[in-house]
Amino acid sequence: MPRLPQANSQPRWLFPSVLVVVFLLSALPLGRLLLAGLKASLEAGGLPPVLAERGTWNAVRNTLSTALLGMVVSMLIGATFAFATSLTDIGRKRLLSFLFMLPMMIPPQITALAWVEMSGPASPLLKTLRLAPPLGSPQPLYSIGGIALLFGVQHAPLVFLALRAGLASVPRDLVEASRLSGATPFRTFLDIVLPLAMPGVIAGAAIAFVSGVGNFGIPAILGIPASIFTLPTLVYSRLASFGAQTFADLAVLSMLIGLISVAGIVVQQRAMRGRDYRMSGLSGGQAPFPLGRIRFVVEGLLWLVLLAILVAPLLALVASSLVPAYGVALTPDTVSFGAYADILFRQAVTRSALANSLVLAAVSAGLLLVFASAAAYLMTRQGAWATVVIATLIEIPYALPGIVLAVCFILLLAAPLPILGISLYGTLGIILIAYLSSFFALSLKPMESAFRQLDPALEEAARLSGAGFWRRLREVLLPAVAPAAGAAFVLVFLTACNELTVSALLWSAGTQTLGVAIFNLDDSGSSDLAAALSVLVVLMVVFLMAMLEALSRYMPRGALPWRS
Repeated sequence: MPRLPQANSQPRWLFPSVLVVVFLLSALPLGRLLLAGLKASLEAGGLPPVLAERGTWNAVRNTLSTALLGMVVSMLIGATFAFATSLTDIGRKRLLSFLFMLPMMIPPQITALAWVEMSGPASPLLKTLRLAPPLGSPQPLYSIGGIALLFGVQHAPLVFLALRAGLASVPRDLVEASRLSGATPFRTFLDIVLPLAMPGVIAGAAIAFVSGVGNFGIPAILGIPASIFTLPTLVYSRLASFGAQTFADLAVLSMLIGLISVAGIVVQQRAMRGRDYRMSGLSGGQAPFPLGRIRFVVEGLLWLVLLAILVAPLLALVASSLVPAYGVALTPDTVSFGAYADILFRQAVTRSALANSLVLAAVSAGLLLVFASAAAYLMTRQGAWATVVIATLIEIPYALPGIVLAVCFILLLAAPLPILGISLYGTLGIILIAYLSSFFALSLKPMESAFRQLDPALEEAARLSGAGFWRRLREVLLPAVAPAAGAAFVLVFLTACNELTVSALLWSAGTQTLGVAIFNLDDSGSSDLAAALSVLVVLMVVFLMAMLEALSRYMPRGALPWRS
């Protein structure tokens, strides 16, 4: 009689292996940051010196001001698009949603650079349209208000995503009952839709605030020239002016950023109390609020907003990349592709940055696909406690500001590795490890969705037929989750290619990434080269997003962030 396979379908080494990987990428670097912060406090005998400096508290004030104002702008823009695309009968919703998500996928430093090129007296686009203000006029974006405005534009898609998921499940029969009882559409919206949408509104506001606290690219482009420092740019400046107290200061400032971010989440959780609504009834289907004759007006306003926050800045970026010098109007006589030729063929630094970003993005996406597949498989097969532990450890680095995570790995890997004696600091290795930690959750989401939609009976049938783990993986599991795996790979690749916040603190000579190269080119005054490289990055982003959109029908629900 043949011997039956073991009841446990998972190899014994899988769970401890996943826990070790998650511990090394999450718990260990965060623990090192906490240890450094406590050590700095103990050595100071009280308040660390950096917390007694006026510049630190100016940066705290600027961080809170820009994050809060940016949150308000994000709520206004994101909520408008979420309500319009979820609850009304406007046309081309999918295209609107896709285009509205682009600012979130475009690196923040490129967003800031595009808006700078669109405004001010030297804007090539405004000069071409004869709308440029007089020479000598100040650049309006180099201010607290300018930083907050771009925070709002960059993070509005996050509010959109948080709100739309809840609005899609608003019971249609409740809305119809309210309308049949004589309530006006506005009254129905206030009494039925808005209360049900409040959890999404609060969640979106918290996400926008935390994202603003940790954003580095926008305040670096707009704030540093005007000597307006937020906490992330203050951390960057402290690392640039390396001194005896640098590591201690970095640890304390990073913990301060983390505390502000955690405070935002705590406020969100307190605001959510008493708002755990249970919805019953039919949801989805036909939009509950037909707009009638004003439909085309609403559609026109939405497209105008997209024109202002997306199309116009990108056109300004393109115009700046095609003129021989910043401030020259774009005409048939001044059009030049010299900046693109320099970027692609003459500038060794930009070619190196492109190669570094592509290698880092591909390797991190590939490794995370393996890690995320193993973690997602365990989370759908193990008990609840294992799922909570793994998910929490993976989500923490993704939720933390990138600047905090970079400091964690500086503190952890600045010294040579024990036993091996190898130093990763100043190499592509430290950036790769930081990417693995930061983007683990991004890779995990589509894989977890795919494994949860996979019927466990398929694997169980293969196991009872005598198939071992590797054969089940090859013939049952991988073919079923292949579309989600492709989505996970491209999402991580896309995000890692454009990353700046983490690599801004970890790069050194020869390890520049695309994000760092754009920032350095703009900082050195080579605005045409920075614009040209930014245009190429945007084209890559649009191409990869369009490819994912074309393949979305083969992917599980929730695999792509811009799809409900």
